[in-house]
Amino acid sequence: LRNANIRFDSFEAYIFNGFLPRVHDQQQRPHVAYGNYYQTYVERDVRQLIQLKDASLFEKFIKLVAGRVGQLVNYQSLANDVGIDGKTIKHWLSILEASFIIFKLPPYFENFGKRVIKSPKYYFTDTGLLAYLLDIEKPDQITRDPLVGNIFENLVILEALKARYNQGRRAGLYFFRDSQGHEIDLLFQSGRQLTGIEIKSAATWHPRFKQALNRFSEKQHPLARSYVIYSGDEQSFSDGLRAIPYDRVATLF
Repeated sequence: LRNANIRFDSFEAYIFNGFLPRVHDQQQRPHVAYGNYYQTYVERDVRQLIQLKDASLFEKFIKLVAGRVGQLVNYQSLANDVGIDGKTIKHWLSILEASFIIFKLPPYFENFGKRVIKSPKYYFTDTGLLAYLLDIEKPDQITRDPLVGNIFENLVILEALKARYNQGRRAGLYFFRDSQGHEIDLLFQSGRQLTGIEIKSAATWHPRFKQALNRFSEKQHPLARSYVIYSGDEQSFSDGLRAIPYDRVATLF
């Protein structure tokens, strides 16, 4: 959108409007456009791929996936909530992934042993569809949503993924989490050098934003570069860390 000179004055508007061309070219209302998109493509075509006749069960499934965006996947918990078995849930998620509805963010666990969580996370390839599935009907509802941090994280990681693909690279993106709950939102390698990114939806900088990056660099693996992506202004710090606005994520790749 930035390259097409399409700008929004807030990350909430950016997320809500999503990336469907008809929203930007034809100025369709996002909630209407994504409702049509869901009914004519996602609900119809993807449901056929998973050979499910019950439309309401599919809707329950995909809305539960949206409600768990950016969380560690617990296949059995999701299966229990949908009312099917864990093997079927894995198959359905693989169909959503193959249909480019969602994408998987794998964990980074190189040489860290059993202390590291090895479950992946899932994010949506279009934040407008995510907002629709979460029943968000206008941008300011995002700020008040309990999942605002996860939704913002989806936007940032999606921008990073697009930047990598646009440069002809493989995804090469990961997150880190250990059994004690210490986490880094996004990691990627350049050669043998590792870059760490923390993602915060806040517009005001706070020193605690870099604590996880510092701890990871000291305890797990030295970071060549460290960034915090947030909704505030760009800043640089004496320790080398930089705070970057969400709409400039692509400049890091």
